[in-house]
Amino acid sequence: MHRKSAYILCLAVLGMLVIGIVMLFSTSAFARDSRGDPFFFIKRQTIWLVVGLVVCSVAAITDYHFWGRTWWVWFGLAAVALALCYLPPIGLRINGSRRWIGLGGFTLQPSEIAKVASVFFLAWWFVRQEKNSGRILQGFLAPLGVVGVLLALIVFEVDLGTTALIGASTFVIMFIAGTNVWLLGLLSMSGVAAILFVATTMPERMGRLSAFMDPERYKEGAGLQQMQALIAWGSGGLEGLGLGNGRQKMLYLPYAHTDFIFPMIGEELGLRMSLLVVFLFLVIIVCGTLIALHAKDRFGLLLGSGIVSLLALQAAVNIGVTTSLLPNKGLPLPFISYGGSNLAACLFGVGLLLSIYRQGVFEPTNTKRVTATMQVRTTPRI
Repeated sequence: MHRKSAYILCLAVLGMLVIGIVMLFSTSAFARDSRGDPFFFIKRQTIWLVVGLVVCSVAAITDYHFWGRTWWVWFGLAAVALALCYLPPIGLRINGSRRWIGLGGFTLQPSEIAKVASVFFLAWWFVRQEKNSGRILQGFLAPLGVVGVLLALIVFEVDLGTTALIGASTFVIMFIAGTNVWLLGLLSMSGVAAILFVATTMPERMGRLSAFMDPERYKEGAGLQQMQALIAWGSGGLEGLGLGNGRQKMLYLPYAHTDFIFPMIGEELGLRMSLLVVFLFLVIIVCGTLIALHAKDRFGLLLGSGIVSLLALQAAVNIGVTTSLLPNKGLPLPFISYGGSNLAACLFGVGLLLSIYRQGVFEPTNTKRVTATMQVRTTPRI
């Protein structure tokens, strides 16, 4: 299956992109900030899709070791871009968070750069420290300290979802690299405790936690999105109301074209199409994992594992939030939700996986056995 994993991966991603464009066309015309143009978000997403396909192609044809050699460039770029979020008028404050910077009429989310930059660094680091992965300093404290620089800039934006996503992906890479499991257990408990502490000290985030615990009580406030999402799921049923016939997108469900586009798929296209989306994500995860496992070196294994974990965890969190299994977090659904920088970053990750596949290790055919078998079959009996 590994020999066809790249082709299957591309087909799954293509299916996601088609579903995303179709659902964005159906939902975005009713968004509050469409500026009177029903095609406003479609136009912008199309531009970002072209950009994403370009960076995907560049990443696919580039030797993936290049990103390890230049990790410090992307890490520095991410840190500078994150710092600009705090400097108006370049940094934009939207919905109480400073996650974006404005460039020529477009908005860019620097945390998307930080995601891949952290993976570049961790993969590079644990290749150099392969023999010291189990030690406290080289295998635990040092890499956490470097990644912590980006996490600190992100958490104060405020963006707890992306902070948790990068932290969880760091955990996955460190586990695969051979970091002490007891230290990783301590890290996971400390991370959860830190996020809960930050969330409970911020009124808006505390409201989301309260709404998650008792959604009926907060259905007019912090729990509005998740309650309306559940109504969308219930209205769609198995078959759905039909493409374009959804009602929640008509200003009942806020941000139906971005973070909460998955319930709109359920309302308009039904449970079957929703399960298809989940299946496509599983296909991407399986194919990406196979590509990482067949990488020709340790750097390819860690890089591929980091990219797969970023995509898988982000999809899992979004699906968990929109089905009320997790507290509300501002993470888009990869390849489907509106969001140009996230779409470009996800396609860039796919390009990295394709580059690893191109140089991967394939199981060699046992030519001696085949030759011997052919000789036995072709030798005439006397």
